[in-house]
Amino acid sequence: MIYIDRFVLPIDEEEDIIGAVMARNGGMYEYIDNPYPCRVFPEKELKEIFFRPVTIFYGGNGSGKSTLLNLIAEKAGLKRVAPHNSGETFDLYVEKCGMTMAEDDCGERCAIPEGSRIITSDDVFDYMLTLRTGNDEITESKTRVREDYASLKYGKNIRFTGMDVYEEYRMQVMSRKRSVSRRAFIREMAGSETALHSNGETALRYFEERLENDTLYCLDEPENSMSPKLQLELVKIIAEMSRLCGCQFIIATHSPFLLAMDGARIIDLDSRPARYRNWWELENCRTYFEFFDKHRHLFI
Repeated sequence: MIYIDRFVLPIDEEEDIIGAVMARNGGMYEYIDNPYPCRVFPEKELKEIFFRPVTIFYGGNGSGKSTLLNLIAEKAGLKRVAPHNSGETFDLYVEKCGMTMAEDDCGERCAIPEGSRIITSDDVFDYMLTLRTGNDEITESKTRVREDYASLKYGKNIRFTGMDVYEEYRMQVMSRKRSVSRRAFIREMAGSETALHSNGETALRYFEERLENDTLYCLDEPENSMSPKLQLELVKIIAEMSRLCGCQFIIATHSPFLLAMDGARIIDLDSRPARYRNWWELENCRTYFEFFDKHRHLFI
């Protein structure tokens, strides 16, 4: 599925954008502290991008792949959690960007689906942290409940005199039920911890839980924390959702496993000018190939 068909960068208008912000900042003493994202893309001669169900921005750190994702996400009004890098020209730059929506089967322009969003590695990290923090809180609560159990079960009766003692009264009633063991009482009152796995497995779980059908996603280095095996599992999820579930993905990555996804369109931002490439032509992938080819005899 394709929702965004074409995106145009205003590289021919960048100096006008900078001039407008300088004038706004200083009047007759024009100045600007940070022109970003201006002057990132002109040397790459990258003006327009045409999309497929899976489109990938490839490049090293500082190549502009995350910047492109953020520009597209802002222009499309995608939901986001983590803040993004921006400069004084960012909002005006987004305003000057062009975006053409694809046509549906009836020839009507698609709309950005409800729930579409940009997901960054910070979002995934926060998810991991939330799970661990929640488990820590439950562990502390279990300790308190365990200490209270004996006094509730065998101690002085608590009289229900109003809602201010309701919770303590409820706990005592629960503790004295024959059908409720000490372990069940603690689990009921304190809750159960979420089963935790490795960071990579938790990251994969994040995408399994959060990705929904008929949605547009911008993913910024989603492979972070994942082993090669888990990256291949992520590829399966993305491929299935783009092919069968009405999703479009725009991804920034340098993972060879994501880059090799069938049918993905890859834009190499390390090239001058930037251009569409096959995954096996990319420097990162060729470096892997050369390394394993050099040690081929160890695998055979």
